[in-house]
Amino acid sequence: MYALPKILTAASLTLGTALTATAGGFTPPVVDAGVVAPIVETASSDWQGAYGGLTLGYAFNGKDEVGFSGSTGNEGDLGTLELNGVNGGLRVGYRWQRGNWVFGPELGYETGNIEDSISFGDSDSTTEVTSKVKNVLALRMKTGYAVRPDLLVYGIAGIARADVEYKAEVTSATASESQNRDFKKNGFVVGMGVEKQLTERMSVTGEYEYAQFGKTDRTFTIGGESATTEATPKYHNVKVGLNFKF
Repeated sequence: MYALPKILTAASLTLGTALTATAGGFTPPVVDAGVVAPIVETASSDWQGAYGGLTLGYAFNGKDEVGFSGSTGNEGDLGTLELNGVNGGLRVGYRWQRGNWVFGPELGYETGNIEDSISFGDSDSTTEVTSKVKNVLALRMKTGYAVRPDLLVYGIAGIARADVEYKAEVTSATASESQNRDFKKNGFVVGMGVEKQLTERMSVTGEYEYAQFGKTDRTFTIGGESATTEATPKYHNVKVGLNFKF
């Protein structure tokens, strides 16, 4: 009979000790969440500053419609000069950088053999018309984004001035006569490009551009007769280049 009270007393003391030990509240188990990698923001390379460079290009798919009108009437569309050819150039520019955005002006000069000739006529005479873009001076604005620290993609827009050689030659069974009606014409260029840094000061570029120089009347007087056509030089151009940062 006396054993039961002793057992109850011992149990009460054990429970009281346990409650006292945990009086500070419930402590949740510690769970190891693993190692969390820090987020590192990639900084872009320094594109800002002055630079100069060289380009080598090929112009293609040029369009210059030929159609004479004059004292003998309107002869309509006589053919299309498909301007094409190799061209090379020099360029200098300056760029500013704001974060990954890079922008600035560029002055370029290109020369080469962007040209074509067409012939038409009858049994009495043949007329050959030649158009050649001798050189182009362009002021471009390039705006780009550094998609990687060493890789820049950009758009191109600018104004350009072309020096064009325009010639007509009439050949008959008894004579040959030619006249040059060269001209300079303002126009525009638009395009896009990509630039890859090779070292801190040297990079390579690849570009596509479309150049257009509007319409210019050209009047020829051959054999005592005058005839006028509209010169409309325009062409596409793909270029590779090498830039050097100053």
